[in-house]
Amino acid sequence: MSYSGFVDLSHAPEEDELVALFYVEPAEGISVEEAAARVASESSNGTWTDLPLMSERIRKLSAKVFRIDGRWFLVSYPVELFELGNMPQIWSSIAGNIFGMKAVSRLRLEDVFWPKEIVRSFKGPKFGLYGVKEIMKVEKRPILATVPKPKVGMTSEEHAQAAYDIWCGGVDLLKDDENLTSQTFNRFERRLRLMMEMKKKAEKETGERKSYLVNITAPYEEMKRRLRLVSDYGNEFVMIDILTAGWSALQSIRDLAEEHELAIHAHRAFHAAFDRIREHGVSMKVVAESARLVGVDNIHIGTVVG
Repeated sequence: MSYSGFVDLSHAPEEDELVALFYVEPAEGISVEEAAARVASESSNGTWTDLPLMSERIRKLSAKVFRIDGRWFLVSYPVELFELGNMPQIWSSIAGNIFGMKAVSRLRLEDVFWPKEIVRSFKGPKFGLYGVKEIMKVEKRPILATVPKPKVGMTSEEHAQAAYDIWCGGVDLLKDDENLTSQTFNRFERRLRLMMEMKKKAEKETGERKSYLVNITAPYEEMKRRLRLVSDYGNEFVMIDILTAGWSALQSIRDLAEEHELAIHAHRAFHAAFDRIREHGVSMKVVAESARLVGVDNIHIGTVVG
């Protein structure tokens, strides 16, 4: 099959097209242009062989490589290729099978330029930066958060006591670590109950608002149950490991969190499996933007010490 129909260097993308920036290291014997064309083909409506049902109408929906600069290239996608408001489907297109193609040795999705129609199809954050500051009654300074260590192993009582000491020391938000959920030594509901008791005590002693980024990550039905518990106990935030839980779970939790007036903290556990190698995978920028479109209010982006 010829992939030339997926390259048009004279094409000027329309405002309603999604544009993706890729880096490629082609497989041996494959040019950058051919590798780029195959990416556009596989991520839209092409395949490895000729298609008798490829009508002119369908061909107009093809993605197009419209700029190549060394090993970097830009691909434009007609917005009709995407189901609006469906992040799993969008990622299946622009970050799906393309990474397994034999034509590429390495491939990286570095950036995405989101058209307004796609942006408006997602709810975005319910609270965002200023809403979270309002929740915390903080105006003219950054919000300070930390995680009790060791991250797992403490009992619920030890965890809550550490939180109380930390809150009284001046920290605003206490966060669960990504792998603390409901282990035998620290069950979710007991930890939540004790944390809320210590939260109220710390607020009374300091005169400051305190809160808890509680990790509800679990199979979806259990996440829903835990979210409702968080609301019932009077906390303001939930936390979810967005990549291990998945975009579908995150979108559904975003809706449920809004019903209960809860802000969402996103943890990026698993990100380095595909964003650490600069020449391959998906950039953290794309992950963060996708999460913000879906509607997380803040997102963990790592520490200065690695």
